Amino acid sequence: MSLEKAVACGVVGNEVSKQITGSSEPSFSRTAIAVSSGAVAGATVSGAVVVGLGVASAPVTVPLAVASGLLAGVASLFD
Repeated sequence: MSLEKAVACGVVGNEVSKQITGSSEPSFSRTAIAVSSGAVAGATVSGAVVVGLGVASAPVTVPLAVASGLLAGVASLFD
């Protein structure tokens, strides 16, 4: 897992949540969308979507997706 990738995916998740909700105000729904979007972005960047979530990619995919989701959630609360 690369910290730079996790931060970038977290920022992407936060920006996606702004576009989906149409607001930059902190809220539970925006945070939930940010966490989900960040996790999906992390899984995509790690190659899990291309591989099909195989067992071989799990050691890289899971930490990157979790870190990206958490960073997106924190960013949505303080943006």
